[in-house]
Amino acid sequence: MPQIIPIRDLKNTSEISELCHSSDSPIFVTKNGYGDMVIMSMEAYEKAMYINSVYEKLYAAEQSITEGKVTDGYQALNGIREKHGL
Repeated sequence: MPQIIPIRDLKNTSEISELCHSSDSPIFVTKNGYGDMVIMSMEAYEKAMYINSVYEKLYAAEQSITEGKVTDGYQALNGIREKHGL
């Protein structure tokens, strides 16, 4: 379940830091009852960015397949062997 805190709780920085590091999920900060910010530990942020980059690469690979910009692996290896006389 997501953790939600009011913006006034950000005054206690050490407690917020502990909260961020004890959870792998982001903490949602509200202002006047509405969503305002999201905070998380550096480790959680780096993990999220890594996963995002993997998904972006998978999407690019799928686009290449859809557009026919790929070569069969056996054909590619045979081409390299012929080119280099192997």
